[in-house]
Amino acid sequence: MDAFSLSGAPTILDGGLATELEAHGHDLSDALWSARLLVDAPEEIVAAHAAFFRAGASVATTVSYQASFEGFAQRGVERAEAARLMRRSVELARLAGEVEPGRHRWVAASIGPYGAMLADGSEYRGRYGLTKRELRAFHRPRLEALAEARPDVYALETVPDVDEAEALVDEVTALDLPAWLSFTISGVRTRAGQPLAEAFSLADTDAIMAVGVNCSAPEDVLTAIEIAREVVEKPIVVYPNSGEDWDAQRHAWTGRSRLSAEQARSWRAAGAQLIGGCCRVGPADIAAVADALTAPSD
Repeated sequence: MDAFSLSGAPTILDGGLATELEAHGHDLSDALWSARLLVDAPEEIVAAHAAFFRAGASVATTVSYQASFEGFAQRGVERAEAARLMRRSVELARLAGEVEPGRHRWVAASIGPYGAMLADGSEYRGRYGLTKRELRAFHRPRLEALAEARPDVYALETVPDVDEAEALVDEVTALDLPAWLSFTISGVRTRAGQPLAEAFSLADTDAIMAVGVNCSAPEDVLTAIEIAREVVEKPIVVYPNSGEDWDAQRHAWTGRSRLSAEQARSWRAAGAQLIGGCCRVGPADIAAVADALTAPSD
């Protein structure tokens, strides 16, 4: 992963893929969320990835966040076909990266938490009542299926709980792909309530190439970067939401956007090396972040 050694300019990640798909009229209220379009409209996934690449992103995060064998089975999709669809998520991101020859694009295979499969907001709580062994058994086949398509890196993202992070780290250690580990947080704790220092310390292994936060409020990012720098000597990845709040009961976002390019500059100055956005962050937002982070210093 030479491109993720991050010496020099920051690496710009994409934004909220589901946000871009919804902006083009797609109803993602299905339990599979954006992964539903792997079946129904794969060309729209390519177009969404391409929009972020045109905005300045160098990394596409696949549409596999909420994809699982269990979730596909509930839709009547057999196991072999589910594995093919997961591999397809990587292939579609690669296809989008071929839009502008000469610029290397990277594909991060999204691995969302167990709670995402439940489609009830559990990824913002953690503590599912499962053992670490059960969590490993859930994630292992997803990781293996995606590995067959050879993404450049796993994005172990929106992880709310140290227990689940431990399970994920154990599993990726056995696979020949690097991963970044990204927690969803509230203040200086995971959503499940554990101290961030405890959570970030799990990245102290060769299997994890970067650690950080995503799907969290922009104002929580700077302190998280400072804690990460104290705990491990790893690149830091940050890609928060816009700052709006998710109402799980109403299945709607509320409040206003609080993400700014100036914040991205402060994250870079604090030590973040992979920077992008998550829910409610579109290509225009990523373009502003990319411009801010690649502009010459005053």
